[in-house]
Amino acid sequence: MFQSFDALTDPSQGVERVARLRARLDGLGLDGFVVPRADEHQGEYVPSRAERLRWLTGFTGSAGAAVVLRDSAALFVDGRYTLQAAAQVDTGTFAIESLIDNPPPKWLAAQPLDGQALGFDPWLHTIAEAEALRAAVEKAGGRPFAMEENPVDAIWADQPAAPAEKIEIHPIGFAGELARDKLARLAARLPSEGATHAVLTDPSSLAWAFNIRGSDVPHTPLALGFAILPAEGLPLLFLSRDKLTVETEAYLTQLATVLDPAELEPRLAALAADGGRIALDPALAAEKLRMIVEDNGGAVVRLADPARLPRAIKNAAELAGSRAAHRRDGAAVVKFLHWLDAQAPGSVDEIAAVGALESFRRRTGEETQMPLRDISFDTISGAGPNGAIVHYRVTTRTNRRLGDGELYLVDSGGQYQDGTTDITRTVAIGRPDEEMRRHATLVLKGLIAISALRFPPGTRGCDIDAFARQALWRAGLDYAHGTGHGVGSYLAVHEGPQRIARTGTQPLLAGMILSNEPGCYKAGRYGIRLENLIVVRAPEPVEGGDIAMHGFETLTLAPFDRRLIRADLLDAAEREWLDAYHARVLEEIGPMVDGPVLAWLEAATAPLE
Repeated sequence: MFQSFDALTDPSQGVERVARLRARLDGLGLDGFVVPRADEHQGEYVPSRAERLRWLTGFTGSAGAAVVLRDSAALFVDGRYTLQAAAQVDTGTFAIESLIDNPPPKWLAAQPLDGQALGFDPWLHTIAEAEALRAAVEKAGGRPFAMEENPVDAIWADQPAAPAEKIEIHPIGFAGELARDKLARLAARLPSEGATHAVLTDPSSLAWAFNIRGSDVPHTPLALGFAILPAEGLPLLFLSRDKLTVETEAYLTQLATVLDPAELEPRLAALAADGGRIALDPALAAEKLRMIVEDNGGAVVRLADPARLPRAIKNAAELAGSRAAHRRDGAAVVKFLHWLDAQAPGSVDEIAAVGALESFRRRTGEETQMPLRDISFDTISGAGPNGAIVHYRVTTRTNRRLGDGELYLVDSGGQYQDGTTDITRTVAIGRPDEEMRRHATLVLKGLIAISALRFPPGTRGCDIDAFARQALWRAGLDYAHGTGHGVGSYLAVHEGPQRIARTGTQPLLAGMILSNEPGCYKAGRYGIRLENLIVVRAPEPVEGGDIAMHGFETLTLAPFDRRLIRADLLDAAEREWLDAYHARVLEEIGPMVDGPVLAWLEAATAPLE
């Protein structure tokens, strides 16, 4: 299995570990410390060595932070994790706060810090985060300190070692563009931005720019490292030699000067001392990098990661690979849904369902000579009330049977060398009640609204997010997460800068892949989420119109559960879209299955009556 079902933490551990952290802080002359869920690269995907927040608090989510003061402590999570956090941490030790409405800087600004010293690790906060943190602490009368030593590391006796997994070359047939051409394209932009160099801090940008993939973090093919890209000359690439084979070293040394990660600080300091104007992304680059540049006389040019937008706009080869990966993945999901439909209610539990789905993905990959490399994230397998926990991770402690009359939410994805997939389906186990059917149909209406949307150039994700919510809003319902996130090409399943959300300010450009995943959650009862991946199409003329309009192409191919669809709540256009989508699923996936699975698929994709 690509995922473990072990319970990784115990809420009771937080009491003792917070006490030890406070003792350590006292010895350092500090009154508090901020513990973000982050590593030196500020990404969502971190190695086990960097899971400091999980170790300290018990919270296993992918986003959050904790602040520990002498007499109080708080854990900050967003709406996806509210229920999960309350179950995973000791709420007598940590107050649960909103990462969105009351983030650490805002919370700290309201604390009576009066001369207290608050520490933070500058490697684990972006430039923008550190600025907000300093301002908040000073506003509250405190004194912020950037630490050379992370006090959590000092008390974490069995902290895992840094990863050193082997790097592989991502073939040009899947990448679609040579690394040297990508690097030249990025470097050419720097002079016009007033920069002599740019630091690539995001491992996804490193992977994309150099056409490499790694295994340093779970489920995402990243190699952790940094690069300094000059406007002229050979880049500097900071990677552990332990990650290189003879082949990858020969490949990379043609593209860059490969150096040990320990060389990053002195090399950056030397460039700064020589008058370098160093581009750093304030939303992604560690505060420590800014400190190194400015402390050595250099100037920081605040510039968005130059690889981020080019990486998000998929080329023809990447799009062709994604389509192929989704056909393969769709066949696996159809086989799983057929299998699940044949199981008696109560006979399968959440873990068994995850195992079956992964097995179908593995076998389908082997049959098509494109093996499943990994899952793209820990499968969310939630039966009944567990489905209401938006990013639920099943463990042996929480494992639940799929009971009669319940809903089962399964959100999963695969990592294939030609593409990354992410799909959610909600399935009725036995006979659903009318509220479940009504709410599931409202969610489906939201998914169809995004899928069928036409929109002019310049439209941002925040401009269309409400289309997915309008049917739910009319019913007095909503969901506490974004409607869509960007997706990489055999890279991160969550990729920026594109997203469909209230905070999605990046214009949607042709070639961007996003998820489309509205939901509805009833705490203690059930969760509903439906998700397809979509790609932005180039603008096309509209008959009789004045403006060429973008639209979306749906990549994901798997049927929706007909038992949860109330046809009377769909208008004619929505029914037409759904029937056409199901007809396409049958046309593309039908040839990849046979026998009972094909018969099941034909029934599952038949036109609505």
